Amino acid sequence: MFENLSEKLQRSFKTLRGQGTLTDENINEALREIRIALLESDVNLDVARDLIEKIRAKSLGATVTTALSPAEQIVKIVRDELIETLGRDTARFKFASQPPTVILMAGLQGSGKTTSSGKLAAWLQKGGHRPMLVSVDVYRPAAREQLKVVAASIKAKLYDGQLDLSSFGAAGGPASPGTPDVLRLAKEARREATNSACDILIVDTAGRLGIDEALMAEMAQLKALLSPSEILFVADAMTGQDAVNSAKAFNDHLQITGAILTKMDGDSRGGAALSIRQITGQPIKFLGTGEKPDAFEAFHPDRIVSRILGMGDIATLLERADEKLDKSKAEAFAKKAFSGEGFTLEDFRDQLRQIKKLGSMQSILKMLPSVGPFAGMQQAASSIDEKQFSRVETIIDSMTNKERRNSSIINGSRRKRIALGSGTTVQEVNNLLKQHAQMSKMFKTMGSGGGNKMQQRLMSQMGGNQRFGR
Repeated sequence: MFENLSEKLQRSFKTLRGQGTLTDENINEALREIRIALLESDVNLDVARDLIEKIRAKSLGATVTTALSPAEQIVKIVRDELIETLGRDTARFKFASQPPTVILMAGLQGSGKTTSSGKLAAWLQKGGHRPMLVSVDVYRPAAREQLKVVAASIKAKLYDGQLDLSSFGAAGGPASPGTPDVLRLAKEARREATNSACDILIVDTAGRLGIDEALMAEMAQLKALLSPSEILFVADAMTGQDAVNSAKAFNDHLQITGAILTKMDGDSRGGAALSIRQITGQPIKFLGTGEKPDAFEAFHPDRIVSRILGMGDIATLLERADEKLDKSKAEAFAKKAFSGEGFTLEDFRDQLRQIKKLGSMQSILKMLPSVGPFAGMQQAASSIDEKQFSRVETIIDSMTNKERRNSSIINGSRRKRIALGSGTTVQEVNNLLKQHAQMSKMFKTMGSGGGNKMQQRLMSQMGGNQRFGR
């Protein structure tokens, strides 16, 4: 997420390192590099120009302090302006005073609208809401079936009303615009949501390959019929300026209330995120960060800017840990690991499974700052072999319960059997056993008084899980 923009901005700050004071010359040189970084990351030209002028004005008028170096002062100014560009505060979700709250999903075909509808429903469920999903896309044959699969995967209610097949031609496609069927489905779904005590109705609308006036008119009719509290434009972040132009067109026609950026885990240059709010005047509300239903997060401008500038996003990482990790298991592991008995391979496997709930190691490391004690960690993320964790788990699964609880009984013949059963080599089994023995010894030493301060510090962090993840 934002790797391209982050790398280029950090490179531009290097021009100020080693400078004793801020001058017109070194400020202009840094701004020139920042402007190139923004444009190469697909930030809208007008947005980039406006951002640079604001940074220039603040840099030239900045009071030089002894606490900050010139490079640090520019970074602070850039940070403040980026946050201002993205919207200083986290956007609030609007709920209707009388349920159900209607959310209209809009966007081009292929932007991830149907998947985002399901992710949004899952996110709302975690907040105690009872969402209902409905697809009013009567044009794409598989669209409604896709939403049915998505709803089933997150155990959300779905309104699956029947279509009027007389409106379809012999080839299976609509003989004429399907607006009457679309409006009927939407109206029935809202009534069903009320009858089912669902407080939110998420309406997945028809996608389009381009801005189609007929379908825009249909969206306007849906808006008039449903009076939605939210009209969320779903944009593929990887399409850059195309996503920005589409967002502007939808906003001109429908007055969207916010945007969802999908595929932020891909090769996104970040330009769409910085441009959409400035062009439409509406905030980005959510980010899609993967394929799984829970790969969806609220958009926090300050946290995103911290990621862009290489400062990490510890707050989001801690929130994710608090949500996904079993604290009771973590605390039990911590007590056992620091006791004289150490911990077993079974405990080892359970902790690996806990860590995997946070996402890939690459995504975890990229949330750490790229400076100070974490310098180089983000770069190291690209060299991590995620499959190694699965191999370790498979090796432990191939052991008997007795072997997992007492690794000292694993002799040569047992190692060969374990390697054969896990599809690995004896050397890999040996490496795992050696690592487990070293870690167990280290924890025993710390628990016996050799590291009381460290033990207390680790016990207070994430219920003991960061300790194991290192």
